[in-house]
Amino acid sequence: MNDPVIDLLLKDLKSDDETCRETASRELWRLWFNQKGSSGMEQLERSQALLQAGRVDQAEAILDQLIQDQPDFAEAWNRRAVLCYLQGRYRQSLTDCQQVIALNPIHFGAIHGMGLCYAALGEYLPAIQAFRRALDLQPHALVNQKMILECTARLS
Repeated sequence: MNDPVIDLLLKDLKSDDETCRETASRELWRLWFNQKGSSGMEQLERSQALLQAGRVDQAEAILDQLIQDQPDFAEAWNRRAVLCYLQGRYRQSLTDCQQVIALNPIHFGAIHGMGLCYAALGEYLPAIQAFRRALDLQPHALVNQKMILECTARLS
């Protein structure tokens, strides 16, 4: 990534200071959501509002169109991955998470999402690998530590 701002935020994710970590996390999410400016952000917000209203097909149609129009918009792929995961479509969610990571290798949300998909599919070794990869970026993220323990327990 060769961006000093991103590098600093990634460093801050590893800080012992919780406020520093939370600020860095929020800023990375802000950058990802705003990658395509206000127009892209508005589409993501519209899709999210429709999803929350239970209008899943319409929410997904917006994301599909956004991905078609701007295939390098990692957060559009990520939002569709979340939608698919919530619908129990774990393989499709996993495919979208992989696309997010291809576009944005530091997207800890998509890496965590991959772990959740693998765990839901009963594929615990790749789930553990994904959660460990997410922990490399966010070593203080207890949710990833917890999921590693849960997946490890299911292996035995």
